[in-house]
Amino acid sequence: MIFKKGELFNGPGGLSLGAKLAGFTHPETGKEWRIEHVWANDYDPNACSTFRYNICGDLEDQSVFCGPVEQLPIGDKTVLEEIDCFAFGFPCNDYSNVGEKQGLNGTYGPLYSYGVKVLEEYQPKFFVAENVGGLQSANEGKAFIKILTELEECGYKLTPHLYKFEEYGVPQARHRIIIVGIRNDWAAKGVEFRVPAPITLASTDYVTSKQAITEPPIPEDAPNHEIPKHTKKVQEMLSYIPPGENAWYAGIPDDLQLNVKGARLSSIYKRLDPDRPAYTVTGSGGGGTHMYHWKELRALTNRERARLQTFPDDFVFQGSKEAVRKQIGMAVPVKGAKIVFEAILKSFAKIDYEWIEPAKKLQLENLRGQRKVTIDEVKNSQDKPAEKLDSQIELNI
Repeated sequence: MIFKKGELFNGPGGLSLGAKLAGFTHPETGKEWRIEHVWANDYDPNACSTFRYNICGDLEDQSVFCGPVEQLPIGDKTVLEEIDCFAFGFPCNDYSNVGEKQGLNGTYGPLYSYGVKVLEEYQPKFFVAENVGGLQSANEGKAFIKILTELEECGYKLTPHLYKFEEYGVPQARHRIIIVGIRNDWAAKGVEFRVPAPITLASTDYVTSKQAITEPPIPEDAPNHEIPKHTKKVQEMLSYIPPGENAWYAGIPDDLQLNVKGARLSSIYKRLDPDRPAYTVTGSGGGGTHMYHWKELRALTNRERARLQTFPDDFVFQGSKEAVRKQIGMAVPVKGAKIVFEAILKSFAKIDYEWIEPAKKLQLENLRGQRKVTIDEVKNSQDKPAEKLDSQIELNI
C-alpha cells in the first residue's frame, strides 16, 4: 500500500525523509508499504528550497507551496490533491520552555488549527503531529487539552506520547510530543498504533555526540561544513571550559568571564560531552548558543549539527549559514521520524513490533476528566514567563 502524504510546516524535511525511509516490503505477502510525498507547505523560502532539493529532487518542484499557511487553499483539491496521510510539526515557538510560552495566546500557537482544517477536509487514514514537550503545560495545560480534543473530533483515535529521542538511537537529548491519529474506521478494523519501544533505556548505550560526529569522519569538502571562526578571546575562554561545561564554569579566569545582561542560560558556550548524547540542537539564539566542540576551540559546523539530527551527509541544506543553522535546529530528527512512521506502516500491515504503553498523563481521557476546554478558558489562563530567548541575551566579551 502506498500512502500519499500532505504536510504543513515541512521545514527542511526531517519528517518527510523519515517517512520516506520507513518503507518496506511485507515479509509474507511481498506487498510494498511506503509513504510518498504529494504536497507540502512552509513559510520559509530556504526551508522550502532544502525540501525541494532533497525530498523532491528538484529546486523548481511545484508541489511545495512556499508562503503563509493562512494563504494555502486547503480543501481546493484542484491545487492540493487528495492524500492518505498527513504530517505537521506545527510551530513550537509559543510552547517552548525557552521564551514567553504564550501558548494559544501567541502569534504561532493557533497555527495548529490549519492542521485540524486539513484533517476535516481530507480525512487521511492517519496523521502525525509533532511539537515540543512544553506543549503539555502551555496555558496551564488547557491548550494541550483543546488541541487533542479538536484532533479527536476530526474522527481519529489518538496516541500522544513524549518521545525521548536519545532512547531511539538519536545522539541528542531531544524530547518531543508526537501525536499519532488513526482514522476511526481504520481503528475499528483493527489498525492499532502502539508506541514503538525504545532501542535502549540504558544511558550507557546511548549514541554519543562523539560517535555521531566522528564515525565515520566528515569529509572536509562535505556540504554545509564550513568551520566557524572565533575571536582569540573566545578561543581562549573555550580552552578553560571542560567538555560538558559552559561559560559559567568556575575555572575561567576573571578577565575571560562573560559580562552578561539577562538570564544565564546553561547553553551559553556549552561544550559537548563526547561520552554522552548532545544537548538539544536549537535553531534560535545569538552569540554563544551555537553548540561547541568538546576538543576543538570552536562551535560545531552545520554538518556536525545535522549529524546530531541524524540527517545523512548527502542531505544538502540551502541558504546562508545562519539560515541552515535555523533549519537544522527546527527539524525533527530523521531517525526518530523513521521509527514512528515505520511503526504506523506496520500497524496497517498487521506486522508485530515491540511497543510500550503511551504516557498516561498525555492521554485525553486522563486529562481533567475529559472536560472540554473552551478557547476563552485558554485565553484567560496565564503562564509564568520562562527564561529569556537566547536572542535576547547580550554578551560582552
